[in-house]
Amino acid sequence: MSTDRRSIVLFDLFGVIARHQRPGALEKMAARVRVSADAFTSAYWAHRPPYDAGRHTASAYWTDVLRTLSRPADADTIQELRLTDIDSWSRVDESMVGYVLGLRERARVALLSNIPADHADAFLAAQPWLNDLDHTAFSGRIGAAKPDPAAFQYCVVALQSAPADILFVDDRAENVRAAQAVGLNGHVFRTQGELAEVVDTWLPTR
Repeated sequence: MSTDRRSIVLFDLFGVIARHQRPGALEKMAARVRVSADAFTSAYWAHRPPYDAGRHTASAYWTDVLRTLSRPADADTIQELRLTDIDSWSRVDESMVGYVLGLRERARVALLSNIPADHADAFLAAQPWLNDLDHTAFSGRIGAAKPDPAAFQYCVVALQSAPADILFVDDRAENVRAAQAVGLNGHVFRTQGELAEVVDTWLPTR
């Protein structure tokens, strides 16, 4: 089967190919700094956008989180939280990995993920199959996170493609809508089986 070099399936990572954050991870980090899980979770997500988009380093992010919680932001605590956080986002869906890699026989396959730069480095080291994709775009490296249109525009340019030749797959409807607003095709991911049907319908029409 020949590969269609024009058609591109652009995947989100977490919630599609990789698992969402490990259950209990936020509670574990909250206990480490002796605050409630609710307070920690609120601070964790409130400061996340500039970290995801590459505007803050890991040290700056965790310093902001700890200061919000009125906890000392010493280097050892920051490093322990950083590594625990990275591990909490490290699980993949092996079945989806196999599907994505197999899809490369029929189309170009790329990745667009909201992920801080240091998380991306760790994920690449642990998951070498990512190097087999046609392109990987990590928000912390490209300076834009979904649903910012700049994230999708970056991929269009990097893939040297027309937006209409890209099918974007994400588990968040707001990200799919943002991709469609830029001219990409979009699918809200729910199951691998449903995705396969959508891809099978889309690719032969290219």
